[in-house]
Amino acid sequence: MLSFPGRSGMAAVLLLCLPVLTLAAVAAHLLDQSGKALSGFPKPGTRVVVLVFGATDCPISNRYVPEVERLRGEFAARAVDLRWVYPNPDDTPETVRKHSVEYGMKVPVVVDREQELVQKAGVRVTPEAAVFAVEPGGWREVYHGRIDDRYIAFGKERPQATRHELEEAIESALAGKTAAAAGGDPVGCSIVPKG
Repeated sequence: MLSFPGRSGMAAVLLLCLPVLTLAAVAAHLLDQSGKALSGFPKPGTRVVVLVFGATDCPISNRYVPEVERLRGEFAARAVDLRWVYPNPDDTPETVRKHSVEYGMKVPVVVDREQELVQKAGVRVTPEAAVFAVEPGGWREVYHGRIDDRYIAFGKERPQATRHELEEAIESALAGKTAAAAGGDPVGCSIVPKG
């Protein structure tokens, strides 16, 4: 079962009151990059699920592909299921396949044209990430926000990130600890609302 209890900055008492959803209810409209219904998600034995929302036409999310690939490689053997989620309604499996090949992506992708994961994770822009601890009763969101602090504002970036919030959140989730809140809002392209 999945639970998406809300943003990491909310009071713990509020988190306990939110509904638990079954994966089947959420995954009914999720596709892989070949256009088939998503299966094998999360992978068996997964302790942490990481969803990174990115768009084919967003230059900021495209600049983060190498960082997401690095995180996938770093955490692959540590029971972390990291997925790149394409959230825009016009992201067809063919468009997604082309984008994945163009950027040399090995991270598994999810096509969320119905924006079910977008709604459950509460994301607004690409790139934006959500980290969930997998527990017996469902998924508990432990982090929601930016990947790192490289982008200060739209059109304004540092040469290198000084804080790696997503990586720190994954480490915290694996250690069973609460992740620190993001140090700022994610900077990127707005997710196109479903028609």
